[in-house]
Formats: sequence, C-alpha cells, structure tokens
Amino acid sequence: MDPMDFLESKELLQFFHCYKTEMSCMENPHTFLRQLRDHNLIPEDRYEKVSRMKSKENLKKGLYGVLDWLERERSQHIHLFWRCALKETMMSLYPALRLLRNRLMDGSFQFDTQLPEKVEKDKEKEKSKRKEPSVDEEEEEEQVSSVKKKRKQRRSVCDNEEEQQPGPSSQLTQDSPLKKGEKSDLWNWPIYRFQLPVTCGSQEGTLCREKLAKGEKCILSQKQWFTPSEFERFAGKQSSKNWKLSIQCQGTPVGKLIKEGHLKLASYKGRHERKPRQAKRSLFPSGHDPTVSEGDEEDGGGDDDDDDDDEDVENQGDQVSSSDKENTTADEESGEQSEQEPEANQVFKVTCGNIAGTLHKKRFGSGTCGKCIRTETSWLNPVEFMIMASVQTDATWRNDIMCEGRPLSALIEANVLRIHSLLCKCRLCKPDITDLEDDKNDDECCVCKEGVAVLVECENCPRSFHQKCHLPHVDDAILGDDRPWLCTFCVTNQEWRCCVALEMEAALSRHISGHMLECHYLLLCLYSADEKQIFALNPSLYLENYSTAVETPMWLGNVAGKLQKKEYQTVGDFVSDVQLIFSNCASYNRANPELLAMGDRLNKLFNKEFKKVFNISEQSAD
Repeated sequence: MDPMDFLESKELLQFFHCYKTEMSCMENPHTFLRQLRDHNLIPEDRYEKVSRMKSKENLKKGLYGVLDWLERERSQHIHLFWRCALKETMMSLYPALRLLRNRLMDGSFQFDTQLPEKVEKDKEKEKSKRKEPSVDEEEEEEQVSSVKKKRKQRRSVCDNEEEQQPGPSSQLTQDSPLKKGEKSDLWNWPIYRFQLPVTCGSQEGTLCREKLAKGEKCILSQKQWFTPSEFERFAGKQSSKNWKLSIQCQGTPVGKLIKEGHLKLASYKGRHERKPRQAKRSLFPSGHDPTVSEGDEEDGGGDDDDDDDDEDVENQGDQVSSSDKENTTADEESGEQSEQEPEANQVFKVTCGNIAGTLHKKRFGSGTCGKCIRTETSWLNPVEFMIMASVQTDATWRNDIMCEGRPLSALIEANVLRIHSLLCKCRLCKPDITDLEDDKNDDECCVCKEGVAVLVECENCPRSFHQKCHLPHVDDAILGDDRPWLCTFCVTNQEWRCCVALEMEAALSRHISGHMLECHYLLLCLYSADEKQIFALNPSLYLENYSTAVETPMWLGNVAGKLQKKEYQTVGDFVSDVQLIFSNCASYNRANPELLAMGDRLNKLFNKEFKKVFNISEQSAD
C-alpha cells in the first residue's frame, strides 16, 4: 500500500496549495509537465501553451498558472497528482519533489501548512466603508463567531491540560497545533492517524491502525503484510512471545498505546501469540496424572492473551528499555510468568471410542452447550461427540469422553473446565441464529492460523479461510452470492471427481492450466499442515546468512503467487518449486533435527497427496 493512501485529500490539497510556488520554480519543468499531461491532469492546450515558452521567467509563471488551475479545477484528483509527481523518476530529475515527499512522509508538513485565516480584503478599509449591518448579516456573523469561539475554547483546553498534567491524557490531540518548542508524541500527529512507524529489534515497518482494529494483517515491512506475531517472528524476536512489548513506536511498546487508547486492537486468536516452552503440562492436582499436549494444537485464547499482555505492559510501563537485549530479557520473563497460569491450556486431545478430536476450552459450556470438540468433519458438543462414537446414553459424557486416559470429569474437578449454570445467558448457552451458524466453522483461518477479520466459511466442512488465504482467492462477488460455497479441500474430494490412473511422468508433463484445482489443493494441504508457518514466508528475510547458504530460496507464499500469476507451464514446474522448498530446508538445517523432521514430514505429505489427487498408479509410484 502506498503511504500516500493514509493521507486525506484535504491535507494533500493544503500541502499542494502551500508549495505550488516552489514547484513552479523547478528548472526545466518540461518532463514534469509531460507527466501531468500523460496522466490527464492538465489539458493538451495548456500543456502546449506552457511548453512553447522560452523565457525562464515566463516558464515559471506558466507552470504556476497550470498548478493553480489544477488546484481549482482538478482538486478531486490530488492523490493522483502526488502519486505521479513523486515517482522515483520525477524525484531524481527534480530534487525539490524529493524534499516535498520527505515532508509528507515524516509529518513535518503539518507545521508548515498551518496558515492564518484567509483575508480577501483589508479589514480596516472594509470597516471604514461598511454600513450598519442588516439583521441577517448579524445572525450570520454570530454563527461564525460562535464557531470560532468553540475552536479557540477547545484548543485552549488542550493547552491548559498540557501545562497542568503532562500525562497520557494530556497528550496533543490531532486537531491542536504545536507551539514553537513543544514536542508531541508521534502517534498523535495528524499524518499518523492512519498509520504508525514501528520497529521490532532492527526491523522497521508501518502499522495500519484500521487493519489492527479489524484484526487483519496490519504491519507492512519490505513489501509484505504481517500480523503482529508474524512481524515479531520476522524480526527475529520470536523468543519474546509478546509482540505488545517487542513491537514499539518511538521506543514505546504498542501494548502501552493500546492500553492508553491510542490504538484499537481486535482479538488476534492465532497459534503464534503464545508458544509454550514445555511440550506438556500437568492438568491434574496429582503429579502422576496424565498431561495434555499443547504443542500439537494450541488456540491462542485471544481474550486471555490480551489480558496477560496488558498486565505485562502495565507492569513494565515506562521501565521498558530501548535496548533490544533488555527488551528480550524482560519479554521472556513475562512470557514465562504467563505460561505458569493454568488458563494457558486451551486445547485438549480427546477420544470417545474410536473417534478422536480436540476440545477447545473457550467453546465449552456444558454437555449440550457449546460446540467445543473439533473432529475432521465437524464441530460437536460433548453429547454429539459421544453419539457420533455410537455411545447411546447422554448422561455419561463426562466419563465416556477421555483426555489422554482420564475422563473429562477429572478436568472439571480440577477446575480446568467449568460447566456453565443453567441460568447462564452467554452466547454459548443462549446462542442466536448467527452464533449457531458461526459455531459450525473454525474460529481461525486454515492457512495462516489467525482468527481475525472476516472469515469465509465452507458449507461442507468446518474449515474457515481469509479471502486472500484460500486458493484460489475468494472474490467479493462470491461472498455476495447466496449459493453454498465449498472450499478447495471439499471440491477436490467430491465423489464425482474421477480421473484416469496416470504414470508419474505423464502427470508431471500435464499442462498446469487443466490442473489448477489439484495444485491449489496440494498447496493448501501444506499450509494447513505447517502449524508454525515456517515454510510460508521467505526464509532469507529472517534467517541469518540464508541467501548465502541457499542459492535459490523458495517458500509456499512464493509458489502460491506464481501459481496465481500463471507463471508455471506444467505440473512438473510446480512440483519442482515445492520440492525445492524441502531440499533447501534439508541443506540449511543439517544441524537442526527438529526442522529437518518437519520438512521431511511435509515432503512426505506432499508426495502422498500428489499421488492421491493425480491418481498415480502404484507401479509408477514405485
């Protein structure tokens, strides 16, 4: 996204008004004029008239006239003007444009564009000539003066607050101008009311306020969008496990900005918000009781995590050091403290007979309230899960559903699970129609594992996706369609899909245009199985010396992008890039058995699903 998009037209037009004289003084402005003409910002006749001028003085006057006309007649296209004027080619020819761009980007323009009230005529002369005002004129004058009074009163209150109490509540508002010598926190500048510059370690990025409030990927860095936890990992600060502390704006943790109301935060319910240091944790009072694995499947527990993070920020406060080393140490300590809380256990492996699933604590209400158990095909409440396992009596769900050898009743007795009362009116116990529909699908995206923003829900399975995460991308037109939508997983596994058995070489030589569905399916399988999203991003961006050790980096996001842009000719080309991901993993991680095993597991999964979806004959596969 162009940073210019964060500025309002009114601000850009005011900036244009103040600096059109400077722009008119640029040497040899013919290329600049051609740029404006090519973007249909000025008519051909005006361009020709000015371009024929020989005198430098006349050329300046002519260019000023063109800019003045553009301000009056084409003000609605002010964004387009600055986009074409501030292209790198233009700025290299005209240094004045680069200076203007710097003023726009660093926010300093706001101090230069605070102009006094426009005066058309000399007030003293007008006053001496003016006759007694009419009743209508007096009323109009009173309205104008009252508006001015309100403006002055609001500003004076802000100024008084700043003098009396220099705390968070007295920080400069977006409407109040800075006095000479005053300093304002950057997040209160008008230029940054849509985005903020942030850092995590040595990595810089731009945080979009609106996307953060919606829970979308909100940090732009090196032409890629990240969620806060992804940006933390991208910056090499994954050991912190608390992005609200590790991501900062002018040395202030974003968690503090959120707590003070400068930023709005949606619930980021991903699996990357809290990664436990220990693979297992005891759920029962006795030290000999079984444990439940968190590492295999963990829900971040958006609300609980947010509360924990807020406490971390409050405890650290202004004591958070600007030193990266101290930040990391403090963050790790806060992470360890949060892990000691029993509330961190959010997902449990459960079985009933031969049926297995995962129980999500935040969805649990009682035996019949809250579809809290996720199987491969659906979300079920405990009684439904028990019936699915062919256990007929619903009175024994607490004893028949097992959590690693112990019944759910043990979790209830240990206060790990809490049964809601019969009078409870929460959305689990008293759901409306929308809640019932939402409970049929996952709360997080199958691909990126983030439960944020709008999720597109499959009508045939419990999976949910972001529009841009699903392959192929889900268009807005499809969202507005009332017909049932099936994800690529379900479409690929439809019974009507039957294909002739193929030899491996024949499948690889097939033109990819006829097998986009299969390729999309294979990529989604890898995305879904890559729980920690290790293979999703470009590894050279966050792994030291990766580009030196690996000649051709490859990652799932790159393969998906090339597939969407139709850069592959054959299925074999697609397979080669996928295999390159795993061969790179094997060569770079020779000393890391955990990542080696993970890459090998995904490689085997890909080969298995490839043979299934292309119906590769056994002889050819061998």
